[in-house]
Amino acid sequence: MATQAGGRTERARDFMALMDRLRIVEDEAAEDALLDELTRPGKPLILSFVNAHAVNLGWKQPGMLDGLMRSDVLLRDGIGVKLGLRAFHRRYGLNMNGTDFIPRIARAYAGKRVALFGTRSPWLDNARRTLEGWGLIVVACHEGFDPPETYLRLATETKPDLILMAMGMPKQEEVSVKLREALSHPVLIVNGGAVLDYIGGKVPRAPRLMRQTGMEWLFRLAVEPKRLFGRYVVGIPVYFAHVAEVRWSRDGRAASGQAKP
Repeated sequence: MATQAGGRTERARDFMALMDRLRIVEDEAAEDALLDELTRPGKPLILSFVNAHAVNLGWKQPGMLDGLMRSDVLLRDGIGVKLGLRAFHRRYGLNMNGTDFIPRIARAYAGKRVALFGTRSPWLDNARRTLEGWGLIVVACHEGFDPPETYLRLATETKPDLILMAMGMPKQEEVSVKLREALSHPVLIVNGGAVLDYIGGKVPRAPRLMRQTGMEWLFRLAVEPKRLFGRYVVGIPVYFAHVAEVRWSRDGRAASGQAKP
């Protein structure tokens, strides 16, 4: 998103364009339908998740925003984006957080070929064993710190049906676009952040009640305070400041008789 002085209108337009691209999943039936759709891609397809951290990165880094906007399916992840959508009187649907939904996708790919790109050993090895226990055939498994060419080569050679990306933002979004451009066979490319750390047992999940009430971020902060302090303690107020700025820009334009972006 633009950061130059006088770029408030452009930032508001970019923010709302990202919100418009979200696929709102209204209920469990719609979630099941989406899962079925994602297990039958007819071409290389990118699934990404938008949370408050992603919005903050996109605000500062055009490459991050471009990667998200070029995804084929974008889902809402977290209470922050829900509140942002409510601020603009938008539907927000179910919370489609990747730590819950991606394992559902993986299990639905049982018997098919999967590539794991991200995190590092031993968590990557643990995740591989877990996924194999779910019935997936792991054809490529590589830590997430190499240049994009490494993952393009591995995916081209092994032709997986599913690629789980766990490199963190914005690298995974950038590499996923390169993968889609390089591959010609049907494959679902999932940008999953820390999902392999979860599957590999590095990071515990929050208690179910905290997940159901949108407070998993607080549990994660307690577990990894050093790594996540900037993302949550600093990042959450920054995110809502961005929402307020977009509201101010849109309301100001509406009051002056200009069309909303």
